[in-house]
Amino acid sequence: MVLPSLALGIPSGAMLGGLLDQALPAAFHEPWARTAYAVGLPPGHIARNALRRTLPGMLPQLLPTVVALVGGAVAVEKIFNIPGLGRLALEAAVAQDLPVLQTATLALILLGVSAGVLINALRHALLGRPLRDGALPALHRPPLTPPRSLRWITAACALTLVALVTAGLLRDPLQVDTMARLLSPSLEHPLGTDALGRDLLARLGHGAVRTAGVALAVTTLSAVIGLLLGMAPRASAGPTEVVSTLPAVLAGLLIAGVTGPSVWGAACAVCAVGWSPYAAQTAALLEQERASGHIAASVALGAGRPHLLRRHLLPAVVPALLRNALLRLPTTVLVLASLGFLGLGEQPPTPEWGRLLSENQPYAELAPWTVLGPAAALAVLSVLAVTGSVLGRGKGE
Repeated sequence: MVLPSLALGIPSGAMLGGLLDQALPAAFHEPWARTAYAVGLPPGHIARNALRRTLPGMLPQLLPTVVALVGGAVAVEKIFNIPGLGRLALEAAVAQDLPVLQTATLALILLGVSAGVLINALRHALLGRPLRDGALPALHRPPLTPPRSLRWITAACALTLVALVTAGLLRDPLQVDTMARLLSPSLEHPLGTDALGRDLLARLGHGAVRTAGVALAVTTLSAVIGLLLGMAPRASAGPTEVVSTLPAVLAGLLIAGVTGPSVWGAACAVCAVGWSPYAAQTAALLEQERASGHIAASVALGAGRPHLLRRHLLPAVVPALLRNALLRLPTTVLVLASLGFLGLGEQPPTPEWGRLLSENQPYAELAPWTVLGPAAALAVLSVLAVTGSVLGRGKGE
């Protein structure tokens, strides 16, 4: 259980570490922390209180982490051949065994809901009455300028992906050569070949175009649905909270159990849960905009709802929503690749990044280059997304 635990825990731990990195410096810059340091209180005492100060703001972010763990357990159990709930749900979805699929999915969803209830209870216990009543201000980290090296890393990742995709598009991804099975990387085949002798660089390049195209369509549709639902916050608040506890992988299992595995089923699964963050963002921005003074002045001057929507509300919401959609596009690519790896997305022989990992997993020990190529491409895409978001946040500050 060590390797599966590390596979699930390291990404979640990195995200929590990033949240602490954002919140703790702001807590240490508050007046109480500077006063405590000036009067000579022990550093450990100050650190414990700073951590207690930051945890209530971090705890709501733990729910998406738990949801991601539940969804990621499906792929991890398949990779490490663990007989768990995730693998049971996957096998039931592939076999279209609906009763077993419903039971396993319900159990996984209840885990996420229970975690959400515990997180909210812990947050209220840590906050106490003064913080719940808004006695303390929000934490704001001092603006930081992203290091120049981060720009070089972003540029290097982008150039690497573009070079791989361009070189792969110039090759035939479906050409089978049984005399060239599982060849190691060479000048003729820079990323080697798979078990059927097909060029992995070609399949990686063509798979990137197909995966990115579906991800772009899914992100666009999710953003539009989230925008429309977020504009009616009273009606969408409950569904948004419920859908946010459902991982896209579990939605993919449910849809595959009904319609069978397909790329459009995977896309519908991501759309079914992907609209919730956009709806929540739209509702929050609209609430903030409606409370501003210029909206009240426009209403006093006789402006109607269509005018307010066209001139004030949409211009305040749409740019922020587009930035959020661009930042979430790589995440959508990774989710679609996960569904493809589980056999719930694109079907053979069409190349797709997740499908490449699934097809070549049995040969990982004999020919590790067959899985290193698509895995490295996904890793580079993830690094590009993270560094790009950091640079964008730095410019915004």
